[in-house]
Amino acid sequence: MTEAMIRKKAGMASVKDMPLLQDGPPPGGFAPVRFARRIPNTGPSAMAIFLTAFGVFSWGMYQVGVGNKKRRVIKEEKYAARRAILPMLQAEEDERFVIEWKKYLEEEARIMKDVPGWKVGESVYNSGKWMPPATGELRPDVW
Repeated sequence: MTEAMIRKKAGMASVKDMPLLQDGPPPGGFAPVRFARRIPNTGPSAMAIFLTAFGVFSWGMYQVGVGNKKRRVIKEEKYAARRAILPMLQAEEDERFVIEWKKYLEEEARIMKDVPGWKVGESVYNSGKWMPPATGELRPDVW
């Protein structure tokens, strides 16, 4: 809105000559301002929240127990399978040991043929107990 329209005169005039226009409240006044705390009382109660949390926790612990049972069954099945094939694996290892032991004794006989009184295959330790040689002992070529 221009000054000419407000004054209903053409041209500029002093501010003092202009009619006073001031904003005011609308007729009937402004609506009241809400300043009080209005906390809604809707939503679950503390007991409902507690029971829900307890239920969820209980269900989770039940699922942990079910998972532990499944894991235990799988582990027992794995151990049973290992126990079932253990005799076959031990037989294979014994067969390999006998073959390597024979090679070892032949090599020992060839190396110690010039030593008087040397008994091939006799232990230099006299403990009275038979002990399988340590790993790698039957493979002189690996050293």
